[in-house]
Amino acid sequence: MLLEKIEGKRAKIAVIGLGYVGLPLAVESAKAGYKVIGLDIEENRISMINKGINYIKDVANEDLVNVVKEGYLRATIDYSVLENIDCVIICVPTPIDKYKQPNIIHIKNATKEIAEYLHKDMLVILESTTYPGTTEELLLPTLESTGLKCGEDFYLAYSPERIDPGNKEYSIKNTTKVVGGITIQCTEMATALYENIFDCEVYKVSSPKVGEMGKILENTYRNVNIALANEMAIICHMLGVSVWEVIDAAKTKPYGFQAFYPGPGVGGHCIPIDPHYLMWKVKEYNYYTKLIELADEINSSMPNFILDRVIKLLNKENKSLNGSKILVLGVAYKQDIDDIRESPALKVMDLLEKEGASVEYHDPFVPELQWREKVYKSIELTTD
Repeated sequence: MLLEKIEGKRAKIAVIGLGYVGLPLAVESAKAGYKVIGLDIEENRISMINKGINYIKDVANEDLVNVVKEGYLRATIDYSVLENIDCVIICVPTPIDKYKQPNIIHIKNATKEIAEYLHKDMLVILESTTYPGTTEELLLPTLESTGLKCGEDFYLAYSPERIDPGNKEYSIKNTTKVVGGITIQCTEMATALYENIFDCEVYKVSSPKVGEMGKILENTYRNVNIALANEMAIICHMLGVSVWEVIDAAKTKPYGFQAFYPGPGVGGHCIPIDPHYLMWKVKEYNYYTKLIELADEINSSMPNFILDRVIKLLNKENKSLNGSKILVLGVAYKQDIDDIRESPALKVMDLLEKEGASVEYHDPFVPELQWREKVYKSIELTTD
């Protein structure tokens, strides 16, 4: 019956977590013809969605307005709506704490809420990035504690989110979805849902753990290669050559090389966070991820390298950093977006201010930000 509902666009979908991942997913599901209910703990988000007010740049304003106006999408904080829901997709945040340990409290809370209203023929999909084993070790026993059996009474799968904010070529709609279910039936049910929502390939894997590990690999790959580029930048500076010219020369090779570029570190909701989930998990097996931990160390040290470079450049002009006015160009973690999560630019600003500099920033995508209990506003640049 659930498969028939999915294929006939009669299945009702709930998306838990309406941030950078959840809202685009909810809107696309509604555009595909499904009735969608968004769930979030932030009442401000609920109010904005129900009024058709958009707060995620990767979502087209007119798309949100249309699906809300036509009754295909609404939002609430009331989890009791799950009683009448067929498919639940979890898109909650998975941050790390100050000790760089995984914080999966949002996944735990969402799973408990779902368990309270779990019923026969319900499909549950986790999209949040997490450590390999989360779906099987956390979600499965919690949901089966209701007395319902996975693969027979309900279906459970993992499908990693692959949102790249600001990417004009690849969006949630055309980026391949990876799906791994607890059973073959679970995989097939989740695959059917995504095939009816998106215009992309759905790639099936043998288990949720493979999907979870694949997501970690994607972002660890980037983290490690960015660390290599950052270390090359330090070495090139020592040798007196341009790292940008070196990279341009290397990437003329038509095989065996992919260009990564240095910067003040890594930022965003994935690359600096996801490797820590893997590092934490494998400690259960008495294994330490030497390469991954070293990459994290290199990337984390880049703001201090930038600080040292600024101090030395000012010294050449017989100036002190203390009392100098510094303008930071760009505070988002990458170009042309408004996302400042884990942005290394903020860490650079913090270091400069601790040394007595007066710091301002310019970023047309981030008109205002709060950092370390201080409010900054982007200044306008003039040609005067």
